[in-house]
Amino acid sequence: MSRFPIPLSAPHLTGDELPALRRAIESNWIAPVGPEVDAFEAEFAEAMGGGHALATTSGTAALHLALRVLGVAAGDEVLVSTLTFCASVNPVLYLGATPVFVDAERRSWNMDPALLAQELDRRGRNGQLPAAVIVVHLFGQMAEMNPILERCRHWGVPVVEDAAEALGARYGSAGDPVRWAGTMGDVGIFSFDGSKLLTTSMGGMLVSPRRERVALARKLARQAREPVAHYEHEEMGYNYRMSNLLAAFGRAQLPALDQRVAQRRAVFDAYREGLTGLPGIHFQPEASWGLHTRWLTAIQVDPERSGTTRERLRTRLLSQGVESRPVWKPMHQQPVYRRLGFAALGGAVADELFEEGLCLPSSSSLSPEDVQGICAIIRQEVSGD
Repeated sequence: MSRFPIPLSAPHLTGDELPALRRAIESNWIAPVGPEVDAFEAEFAEAMGGGHALATTSGTAALHLALRVLGVAAGDEVLVSTLTFCASVNPVLYLGATPVFVDAERRSWNMDPALLAQELDRRGRNGQLPAAVIVVHLFGQMAEMNPILERCRHWGVPVVEDAAEALGARYGSAGDPVRWAGTMGDVGIFSFDGSKLLTTSMGGMLVSPRRERVALARKLARQAREPVAHYEHEEMGYNYRMSNLLAAFGRAQLPALDQRVAQRRAVFDAYREGLTGLPGIHFQPEASWGLHTRWLTAIQVDPERSGTTRERLRTRLLSQGVESRPVWKPMHQQPVYRRLGFAALGGAVADELFEEGLCLPSSSSLSPEDVQGICAIIRQEVSGD
């Protein structure tokens, strides 16, 4: 349980989880693999519009596997969004490769397509292309994937979609086919930790349109065991398999995905109504190219116009038992990566969003009265009361 009366993003159960767990327990399939895992993977792939899926222990594990199956290795470079959580970057280091951080753009707060294209063109001319690009979809909104994919395809650079925060987000405007977050690149990954729209308490999923990539990831997730009677290993693998129990939990949650998206968007709408006209408070924009799930409602606090700062507002909310959290500290600012001297392309936009950005409580179970109370605290802080 959260120590906050109003947490940032609480799990929201459907009521079907206990019967699902009982079904799995009564089958005596407790250990990793099992019929619930197989069914969860198939149902998730179908919900995402087809392709193939592998259930994992975490989104981080799924990203590690995604980079392995794309051939990322020691000495390679990988371009990755700088405005993200460290789990988007650490798997690059697990493989001995080097991350290069790419700044955000203001329309979506995601990776800047123009900056990425400029860097890929420069590297392509010089014969220094990266081994992959990791595009992170932030707080429930997809990056502008069409120009990103066009430039990466031009240079033959594979794309991993980190959709850990964006399950249920969609890409496509009027007249264009709609695609789900995580399904447009070469490999996509998701997270099911307790804060997400769909949770298995912990866990993740890897998806790809190519069966052979998922098959290789599955082998690696099972310690890379060869298909013989004895234990034979020709390469290094990992223990990244989701348990049958957690898969049963996920199957109970999956049918509620659209409802959870609608509820999170309703929470955002309530914030927007409650904070309308408040000087210096701006929401993360919803870009024209898709549907934002509003997994987290994020605001930007302009100190000159609002008369306060992100940190003063966060502290005031905290004093009232309301959990909020700064927007991700950019990876190029993180001490662990700065000590290692990793390069960054730009960074000013991500720096500003971190200094002024705040994520508000966004649980799909949050009541209108709770949102009104949070808005009242924000209004008091901005008005100086």
